[in-house]
Amino acid sequence: MPGLEGPSDYSKEPPRHPCLQINAKEPFNAEPPRSLLVSSYVTPVDLFYKRNHGPIPIVDDLERYCFSISGLIKNPKKLFMKDIWMLPKYNVTATLQCAGNRRTAMSKTRKVKGVGWDVSALGNAVWGGAKLADVLELVGIPYLTSTTQSGGKHVEFVSVDKCKEENGGPYKASIPLSQATNPDADVLLAYEMNGETLNRDHGYPLRVVVPGIIGARSVKWIDSINIIAEECQGFFMQKDYKMFPPSVDWDNINWASRRPQMDFPVQSVICSLEDVNAIKPGKVKISGYAVSGGGRGIERVDVSIDGGKTWMEASRYQKTGVPYIADGIKSDKWAWVLFEVTVDVMQSTEIVAKAVDIASNVQPEKVEDIWNLRGILNTSWHRVQVRVGHSNM
Repeated sequence: MPGLEGPSDYSKEPPRHPCLQINAKEPFNAEPPRSLLVSSYVTPVDLFYKRNHGPIPIVDDLERYCFSISGLIKNPKKLFMKDIWMLPKYNVTATLQCAGNRRTAMSKTRKVKGVGWDVSALGNAVWGGAKLADVLELVGIPYLTSTTQSGGKHVEFVSVDKCKEENGGPYKASIPLSQATNPDADVLLAYEMNGETLNRDHGYPLRVVVPGIIGARSVKWIDSINIIAEECQGFFMQKDYKMFPPSVDWDNINWASRRPQMDFPVQSVICSLEDVNAIKPGKVKISGYAVSGGGRGIERVDVSIDGGKTWMEASRYQKTGVPYIADGIKSDKWAWVLFEVTVDVMQSTEIVAKAVDIASNVQPEKVEDIWNLRGILNTSWHRVQVRVGHSNM
């Protein structure tokens, strides 16, 4: 694509924050420490997790950069950044979460395949850009369209990013046309993150942000957009990011038997404590995040300090001075909710958190029940161990 190239090696990677925990160096995959993750409602760009499949693309001429919209439509077009900037700009606060978040914990039950992530493979940002529904109107696709006259039912996003899983081809994914053309779905072609121009790690100059579903569908470094009849047939749609039952292994897997994962389930994590903690007896502040897919708000976060025998409700909040209501019009429906509660811990114990969303979905108790060979969607109760001592602390 003019003005934007995908390098063949890792010699021109951008700088990254030194506090990031690097889970894979090439391609670069990293997450912040859990305690820093929840230090603010909006995640600073430097602390936002980095999930990459190849070398980071480079823009050599922004004025020449353009992307095509083609496929099952009558009027294919090439669009430049100036065309996107002319459209109404929207700011959408949305949490992106990697489907592999908490994979490391799942692999302790049985080994899984994939990059190991702790609990910070997500972040909450204010994304700025044009609504995809407005962009598609430029090629004659009206709002709330589920099928074009030529039979297009899905919107495929193709990146400049080259990856080994596609045999050196580009990363790509798709969403239903009905979602893409629905202004209320808030799907963006984003060029800003937290009020600043996107940086290279996060998709500069233009990326898709699809709120409420796994991050793998929010394609970065857009090269082209295709209107297609069937779901994208790329590797990451058809042979990855699918949820299988615990009985399936690499000897009996049938990728075609499962649909590509889209929504993510309800999730909560304690971030103020590590997996194992040595503390003095007394008051302990427990804080973390909770989030659910599909725009579902968080109705409740329950915390237990006795391994799940008894529970107390934590307070929930988003923005300072604005009461959080799970389905309130002033609440950010695509964004995480932070929670906290202060408890007395007088003896060694297991502290547990679980969240409930507005559809009354609740996290499963045991990771064994949702184990899957790709290690995705670990939303089991989050547990941390606390060892109480009385001296030398």
